[in-house]
Amino acid sequence: MILEPMVGTLITSATRLLTGAQALWVGCGPADTQRVYFANHTSHADFALIWSVLPRPLRRKTRPVAASDYWEKGAIRRYLIHRVFHGVLVDRKHITRDQNPIAPMRQALEEGSSLILFPEGTRGNGEQLQPFKSGIYHLAQAYPQAEFVPAWIANSYRVMPKGLPLPVPLLCSVAFGKPMRLETGEHKPEFLDRLRHGLVEMGNA
Repeated sequence: MILEPMVGTLITSATRLLTGAQALWVGCGPADTQRVYFANHTSHADFALIWSVLPRPLRRKTRPVAASDYWEKGAIRRYLIHRVFHGVLVDRKHITRDQNPIAPMRQALEEGSSLILFPEGTRGNGEQLQPFKSGIYHLAQAYPQAEFVPAWIANSYRVMPKGLPLPVPLLCSVAFGKPMRLETGEHKPEFLDRLRHGLVEMGNA
């Protein structure tokens, strides 16, 4: 347990050095409030970027939601996601009544954690935000007390785009918007559209 915090600090420091990552608290400030940070997704480095710009006390209680089919491949990936990031792994390929991907996310929230979530479900090209999957709506239904905070990551798709084995040093930032919650009587399409619009706003800020 002594090694993992050191590895986490090393990754955070390397991420900041490589990207000059900084947090832009536009619609809210860093607070010890249970949150789901939902962000655009263009690189495998995305959750490390968000993680690295959070203040240390928030970083300790914030866990990324990640795809098990990617992170369970290889000993290094498994070590990082389980022991360093304490990720919440979901199975994207075998969704059944008994394997509901919302269940581990809800459990993590009930245990007091905050989450980093990518509602597009897959990486985009950095040019246009893809439609949101319905999971974030069902999570808001299951755990309405959490704040849903848009977090726009700028430039990460240029730092580590698809097919590039090594990252390229470029300045990045994460802009955090106004917290949102599922409103009474709000249906899935309206909620997803509102969240997506809020994230796009951060990208245009």
